[in-house]
Amino acid sequence: MVRSVWKGPFVEGSLLKKADAARASGRHDVIKIWSRRSTILPQFVGLVFGVYNGQKHVPVSVNEEMVGHKFGEFSPTRTFHGHSGDKRAKKA
Repeated sequence: MVRSVWKGPFVEGSLLKKADAARASGRHDVIKIWSRRSTILPQFVGLVFGVYNGQKHVPVSVNEEMVGHKFGEFSPTRTFHGHSGDKRAKKA
């Protein structure tokens, strides 16, 4: 379901503070975040966020094409190890 336009995009308040502090300092450190549901805003472009996937913080470098998407889309939570029936295909 899509969020109402009149509400605007959802962004965690602490995330905005961290991004503003990183822009003001000029340092390019990874900003650790746990809010996978937050929307990527234009002021996040050029920053690197460490998005938590349940085990570790996956570094996500934000570019202009990511604006409007959620942080969770770029940090997969599950690792695909292949199908069990593919063992024969690997040997051949």
